[in-house]
Amino acid sequence: MANKSESTVEEKLRALYDLQLIDSRVDEIRNVRGELPLEVQDLEDEVLGLKTRTDKLKTDVETINFEIAAKKNLIEESKTLIKKYAEQQKNVRNSREFNSLSKEVEFQELEIQLAEKNIKEFKAQIEQKKEVIAETKEKLSEREGHLKHKKGELDAILAETEKEEKALLKKSEEFEDKIEERLIQAYKRIRHNVKNGLAVVPVERGASGGSFFTIPPQVQVEIASRKKIITDEHSGRILVDPLLAEEEQARMQEMFTKI
Repeated sequence: MANKSESTVEEKLRALYDLQLIDSRVDEIRNVRGELPLEVQDLEDEVLGLKTRTDKLKTDVETINFEIAAKKNLIEESKTLIKKYAEQQKNVRNSREFNSLSKEVEFQELEIQLAEKNIKEFKAQIEQKKEVIAETKEKLSEREGHLKHKKGELDAILAETEKEEKALLKKSEEFEDKIEERLIQAYKRIRHNVKNGLAVVPVERGASGGSFFTIPPQVQVEIASRKKIITDEHSGRILVDPLLAEEEQARMQEMFTKI
């Protein structure tokens, strides 16, 4: 093809329509994948979240067990002190000392009661957390199985289409290089704003491809002359005549077959 500055309007139209055919083929490949990549990503995030939650719950259980051990040590210390105060009471010289030791014994007994109450509460917390861990593990196992299935689907599709997609993207860049910058920018803007990414379409049955708005006969004649680039007044799409479209479709289909 001639240089960008030397290209005729017809050559520009052919190049734009070729680029559209390539990009549309890439769109088809990506549509086959559909929402799978997002589904896989969401499942991976969910699995990671469940694993993190399970780890945190396990850490909580370990912390509570540590607290239980501390309370048990406190109980043993209090029992030791009670025995010590009981022995001391045998050797007191007056009731004041006896009463003072009795208060110490009473205090340690209260400490034991409180520690035992705490241990009971801690054990209840552990049982509750173990139930949540079991539920979380069950859900994690189910989500991991679902993730494995979805990744298998995605990997199979990628194995079939990745090579072709890379080749087409390279071709798309090559064809862009053949078209002047202002047209590429217009093409990308239209492609972004219209349905199905179709920025360049042929005239079909007197209307813009995919549209029901009739194109005036005089405009159709101008499109067929390939003397200037004409856009659809309703959608903004660049229009090409059916014969040019047919020729380029056949040529590009041959290229796709070789990729």
